[in-house]
Amino acid sequence: MITLLSFLTIVAQDTASAADTLNAMAQNSNQISLFKMLIDGGLIMIPIALLSILAIYVIAERWRFLNNSRLDPDHFLTTIENMLKSGNVREAVHYCDQMDKPLARILKAGIKRLGRPILDIEDSIRNAGKKESYLLEKRMDWLATIAGAAPLLGFLGTVTGMIEAFQQIQNLQGNVNPSVLAGGIWQALLTTAFGLTVGIIAYFFYNFLSGKINRMIFELENSSTDFIELLQTPSNKKQPVER
Repeated sequence: MITLLSFLTIVAQDTASAADTLNAMAQNSNQISLFKMLIDGGLIMIPIALLSILAIYVIAERWRFLNNSRLDPDHFLTTIENMLKSGNVREAVHYCDQMDKPLARILKAGIKRLGRPILDIEDSIRNAGKKESYLLEKRMDWLATIAGAAPLLGFLGTVTGMIEAFQQIQNLQGNVNPSVLAGGIWQALLTTAFGLTVGIIAYFFYNFLSGKINRMIFELENSSTDFIELLQTPSNKKQPVER
């Protein structure tokens, strides 16, 4: 009985040790296979990798820029209104310089034109708004290009890989090991997988960031309209800015 229990204990220990060894080998195999897949994808993987790096840069840069451009329009307009009603035009311009946000720069262009016809002020605000809209949408076309180009590059890599695989079959006159053929095919499909991954991520963030930009542009247009109406209120003591 004791011998049987000892035997079972030894078997259990050996089984656990073997399982740990297999898990470690599997983890190393996964790490090696991932690196190997990146290399086995061929030369097409290089532009796909570069596009992925560029996509990460654009996403991070636009996200940070949009977050830094946020401003509470109601509080800002109220502050500007109180300054203009008090006749503190210089203080209003200085306040816009301190905020240094898209809305502040747009309204600053209008405040600096106080004392001129309202149409001149509207044109100045409109031109400043176009400039800020351009800055908000800057580099978004890069992200759209990546979303479309990365999958196409992946398909190109797969097509060229399949061509090479069938050329190999032709050279061997059909006497080819199925495992070798399968290996060539899955290597060719790697570029499609990575290209689609990069394209899907770029496409998702393009739509997400575009939505944020459109909402911000709408807020800028709405706030600019409110500012024009504010200037047309007779109670405001609007004074031209001395140059």
